[in-house]
Amino acid sequence: MSPYRIVFGKSCRLPIELEHRAYWAIKQFNMNFSESGKKRKLDIQELEEIRNEAYENEVLYKEKTKSFHEMMITRKVFHKGQKVLLYHSRFKLIPGKLRSCWVGPFVVTNVFKHGAIEITSEKTGKIFKVNGHHLKTYYEGFQVKNEEVEEVMDPKYQD
Repeated sequence: MSPYRIVFGKSCRLPIELEHRAYWAIKQFNMNFSESGKKRKLDIQELEEIRNEAYENEVLYKEKTKSFHEMMITRKVFHKGQKVLLYHSRFKLIPGKLRSCWVGPFVVTNVFKHGAIEITSEKTGKIFKVNGHHLKTYYEGFQVKNEEVEEVMDPKYQD
């Protein structure tokens, strides 16, 4: 028994237009199972192709970004007697924004083939063997010579 019949006491009759639309919708839902199975297989194949294409695009993107990143990496070459700074990773634990993580300068005493570098501290004279990735070249600032400099004062600012 339908809810309409319970409320109104008679069966529900749809207008002709709605009846035809409802018939068409029921006909669409009751399609042939073999046709719907073929359509389902085609949809799955299409989805698989889209997945494969996305995977290939991802691989290409990763290769391009890796090659670009490696192109930007500069190889560090150190020579005997060169001054370098050592990266001190323990400074990360110490608070302070303005504290530098680089300590030194050190002098390179020996360079090994496998990337290890032997350095000597200028202050203490201790010898360390470190990874070459933890070093960067030390650029000394301009040397100021002890020459007399003539002071020029603006007459406006003199007392």
